[in-house]
Amino acid sequence: MFAGHFGLAAAAAATKKAPLWALMVSTQLLDILFVPLLLGGVERIDSSEGSGYGEGVIHADYTHSLIGALLLAFAAAAFAKRRWGTSGGWLIFGMTFSHWLLDLLVHRADMPLLPGHLDGLPLMGFGLWQSPYASLAAEILLILAGLILYGRSAFRRSSVNGTAARAGWSTLAMGVCLIAALASDWLGV
Repeated sequence: MFAGHFGLAAAAAATKKAPLWALMVSTQLLDILFVPLLLGGVERIDSSEGSGYGEGVIHADYTHSLIGALLLAFAAAAFAKRRWGTSGGWLIFGMTFSHWLLDLLVHRADMPLLPGHLDGLPLMGFGLWQSPYASLAAEILLILAGLILYGRSAFRRSSVNGTAARAGWSTLAMGVCLIAALASDWLGV
């Protein structure tokens, strides 16, 4: 779902409340922090039958727990608020927490409520990844919506300062990056 997260960040870039790089990082912050925990053996991925898109049970019991995601979103928002004001901070909060919400849709039931799955409650996840084409369709919709909103914003700004060519190239570059992220998701690269 990397591409879907990035598509959401592209859509949010239209607000101009935080820079694009910060929106992209914030939508991936949970996964960025997951990597060192995965490498350190604190969190893990278990292979399930099959391979490819969404195949595997993810045990991200800290980064992808509901409370863990909220804490990371508040920490990112506090940082962003100092740099881009209150509205920028809330936008970064929303982008960071959106990762958990989107993952809730696609993950199998492998996301705990409390960090470390200390609560022992049933794990959460609606399992859209179990239907690869449905999850691909959802991701494509996020990418298209993000690209359309990004492009509209870029061209709206260009009409003010006369940089239509730059807006066109910027939108094309964003589209190529989003499609590359989708291909990477699908191919497991």
